[in-house]
Amino acid sequence: MSDLPLSPITSPGDYRLPLSDQLAIDRTHLANERTLLAYLRTGIALVVAGFSLINFFREGIYIGAGILLVPTGLLAIVLGWRRCQRRSRHIEQHVDLAIRRRSATP
Repeated sequence: MSDLPLSPITSPGDYRLPLSDQLAIDRTHLANERTLLAYLRTGIALVVAGFSLINFFREGIYIGAGILLVPTGLLAIVLGWRRCQRRSRHIEQHVDLAIRRRSATP
């Protein structure tokens, strides 16, 4: 067994993973959240750009571009949210597997 300190996962005294593994899990969760924020930022920018084109320009091509940008931005937001949820479940499945493997080894 390694000499690395162990980190509590759920409650004090419940040590299941080494601290380095727990920190890696935390970094992975934070990266997933940063990616979600990037999707949200992009989606909001597309929606705002679409409404701006619709409101400030009254010619056909700009109205059409604005009408395309708004649902594209909303789609980016929804896809980013779904991706974040799937990745979070995937991360948790790997954490559970690591905990089971650790508890199975003497």
